[in-house]
Amino acid sequence: VEPCGYFEELWKPEITSCGLALLWSLFGACLVAAVIGYKPVVIVHGLFDSSGAFVELLRFINQSHPGTNVSVFDLFDRSSSLQPLWKQVEGFKAAIYPIMQNAANGVHFICYSQGGLICRGILSTLPDHNVHSFISLSSPQAGQYGDTNYLKYLFPQFMKFNLFHFCYTSVGQRISICNFWKDPHHMDMYMNSSDYLALLNSERTNPNSTVWKKNFLRIKKLVLIGGPDDGVITPWQSSQFGFYDDNETVVEIKDQDLYLRDVFGLKTLNARGDLFLCSMAGVEHINWHSNYTVFNTCIEKWLV
Repeated sequence: VEPCGYFEELWKPEITSCGLALLWSLFGACLVAAVIGYKPVVIVHGLFDSSGAFVELLRFINQSHPGTNVSVFDLFDRSSSLQPLWKQVEGFKAAIYPIMQNAANGVHFICYSQGGLICRGILSTLPDHNVHSFISLSSPQAGQYGDTNYLKYLFPQFMKFNLFHFCYTSVGQRISICNFWKDPHHMDMYMNSSDYLALLNSERTNPNSTVWKKNFLRIKKLVLIGGPDDGVITPWQSSQFGFYDDNETVVEIKDQDLYLRDVFGLKTLNARGDLFLCSMAGVEHINWHSNYTVFNTCIEKWLV
């Protein structure tokens, strides 16, 4: 068993009894990780985020699965997260792929908010990925349609009912949030204009849909986490593939066309017993990755 990096740094010739106890504790953690074989964890951040936002989540993982190799990338941080999602997919894919290649038993994805859609792009377009658990943490998987503080900040001259005028243009599609803006009152424009989500969902003609579905179904578990007090993902059920109809009534995942037709594999995953929904009230959007109850209830058991 190779020692963990921090174990090597602490190893000094002069060791007190207290220091020796600490060393054996750390060595024990390394040994447990080696014997149990925790898979590496890759975290992909959301809109306006950076790696620094995930300190608590890293601590939770280290406490529950000591010795786990966790990677959070400083890519497309903060305002750069507004770049087109396909560009971000390629950037994250290039950073993550070497980790996959070095993980014979696979890796886990924890993908937060907009990052959940980036991860779907990676999983759909990478034919040899080895992702075991794909944990989608409060991500607008079915789209976004709501007057939130993010929207007011980005587009102060628009509200949800008229943002389609901008988002469904070639200029609008150069901004990440427009790549998954889904106006239920202008679905024809969405399907004809969306360069990202409509392709992932095969709501727009996609010659690669069969291959993308096969690639996506390489995952072993899909965990969809969200809740009614999120305050950003709108409707919140989008985090679990529910979305509005044209009356703005939420249609749950199992009544959605993309599930019923098994467009990219949700129905197959459910039939396999590999689709899991975890809903939790009382959690605001910015707190999902720092809330221990969320981690303990919805995430921890999938990181083995």
